[in-house]
Amino acid sequence: MVQLEQDGIARRIIAAIKEQIHSGAYRPGDRLPSTRAFAAEWGASRTTVTAAYNQLDAEGYLIIRHGARAIVAPGLERASGEARVSTASPRNLSAFARRLLALPAPAEGQPAKLADFRYGELSGADFPVLAWRRASNKAILRRAARLRYGDPQGSSVLRNALQAYLWRARGISCTPDQIVIVNGSQQGLDLCARLLLDLGDPFVIENPGYPLARHAFVAAGGVAVPIAVDADGLRTDKLPPARLAYVTPSHQFPLGGVLSATRRRSLLAWAAGAGAYVVEDDYDGEYRHDISPIPPLQALDADAVIYVGTLSKTLSPTLRLGYLVVPTSLRRAFSEAKRLTDRHAPMLEQDVLAELLASGAYERHVRGIRRKNAERRQVLLHALTDYLGQAVTVAGAETGLHVVAWMNGIGAEREAAIIAAARDAGIGLYPVSPLYDQSEPRPETAGFILGYAGLDAEALRRGVAVLATILAEHR
Repeated sequence: MVQLEQDGIARRIIAAIKEQIHSGAYRPGDRLPSTRAFAAEWGASRTTVTAAYNQLDAEGYLIIRHGARAIVAPGLERASGEARVSTASPRNLSAFARRLLALPAPAEGQPAKLADFRYGELSGADFPVLAWRRASNKAILRRAARLRYGDPQGSSVLRNALQAYLWRARGISCTPDQIVIVNGSQQGLDLCARLLLDLGDPFVIENPGYPLARHAFVAAGGVAVPIAVDADGLRTDKLPPARLAYVTPSHQFPLGGVLSATRRRSLLAWAAGAGAYVVEDDYDGEYRHDISPIPPLQALDADAVIYVGTLSKTLSPTLRLGYLVVPTSLRRAFSEAKRLTDRHAPMLEQDVLAELLASGAYERHVRGIRRKNAERRQVLLHALTDYLGQAVTVAGAETGLHVVAWMNGIGAEREAAIIAAARDAGIGLYPVSPLYDQSEPRPETAGFILGYAGLDAEALRRGVAVLATILAEHR
């Protein structure tokens, strides 16, 4: 403990002397106080100050000669008019970085204490701790004699297990070579953007839609072409020429519509005619509450569709595990891009997931949390009916882990005030309007996305009750 404290003091001394040199207070050739005098000034031991001086000597800031006081090294003088050293204004940024910094910053905020309706979150109590621990123990005990880099596409064991699971659960027919394991679906979208879009290339995206998908494509140089959605998903009647289309057909984000069979075929016909790819984000396709999950687009055209899957809505968003199913013609490009990005996803987590899939534990877990989230959904819908009745219109409740609640009789201009009042009351609310393209018309009615997978029944009821009180004051 004493050594740690001394190391901390030495680091502060080093930083202080560097600051004095950079600011011009100490100039080349100036003598520093003796180690004894400096130690007395700082209330530190002489040994600690000597160590700091020696470090600065090694870095070229000071010159130390035996029997003499340390002096500032030559060449460190501040040029006339030179500003103080600062990292606030980066220089020589690439066009990619400039596009990235021009994108809207994400909203920050602490979780609400009473009930936080943030979408995309799961209950920590739902994580299969025992099954994950057993699978982890097996994976660790099977550790190879030599630790080496793996296949950039991911563990062959996991890709084989995923191939079988995707056929059973989603009706996807593919080979293990078409599967690429990624660090969450966001990395998958980034790879799609970098490999399929050049500067100025148009891409079709749902409006409203998932902002981080849009940001990934825009950062790569793409130009967004927002297309309106309705209860049947993306409007496919007037699709323009583009390099790719990003869609969420099983549960449109955020409005919740399911892309109809007619529009699915229309979209794939457009892709064939335009020579484009369709990026299908199946972010929560496991959750269909009335009938079996909707089959993915990929099952209709494996050559035109890049399927994006994730474990964030079934296991945990903190794991950062996802996967792509790519057309055979794109396999090598995605494999090499993944290699350059981060070599491969973490192997231990891949081995654990492979064990969960092989043992059947993963599918048992999915069935269990599907039931739990169906119960949460029912609690939320009953609470909205009980407390708000005809004052609210609910959309997108048949599938997924969130609903959209439109507040009848309340204008969209009241959203900010309602969100602030809800935050003061311990309720986290998240509006629909920011998910619309800024150049397109936005809804006139206030609407909120209510995620329910991270809340228990009591929090859901309490949150809606408080929300009803707040809304009554804003009508």
